[in-house]
Amino acid sequence: MEYVAHSGIKFRIEWYIDPAGDMPALAYFNDLSESEQVSVLVLFERIGIFGRITDKTKFRKERDEIWAFKPQPHRFLCFFVKGKRIVVTNAFHKKTDKLPAKELQLALRRKADYEERIKKKDYYPADDLWPPDEIP
Repeated sequence: MEYVAHSGIKFRIEWYIDPAGDMPALAYFNDLSESEQVSVLVLFERIGIFGRITDKTKFRKERDEIWAFKPQPHRFLCFFVKGKRIVVTNAFHKKTDKLPAKELQLALRRKADYEERIKKKDYYPADDLWPPDEIP
């Protein structure tokens, strides 16, 4: 299951899968240096195991149900899903103090797409055993 970035006791972190089967945030992650990738994975592991990250310089709510993992100077936008999952929608190199509107809008569009495709049971690969037919 390539789309699972980390599976912890408290949360499972997944890469968003677009309708074509691509995972843009994973592609961004794969282009990072090894040390940058480790910084991202440490944050995923922390929230996956402990259920939260209290340091707002590392993880915080941005707007409209969109949260951000913040391994400097990158941002990985995400949202929470019932069933103890976090879906990472997009990632970018942060160049300004404010969250770029286009990145927020992209995260919101991908969240809406995810929710619509989940309702149709058309999001996860057909041969995948997760999630169960009914998502809590």
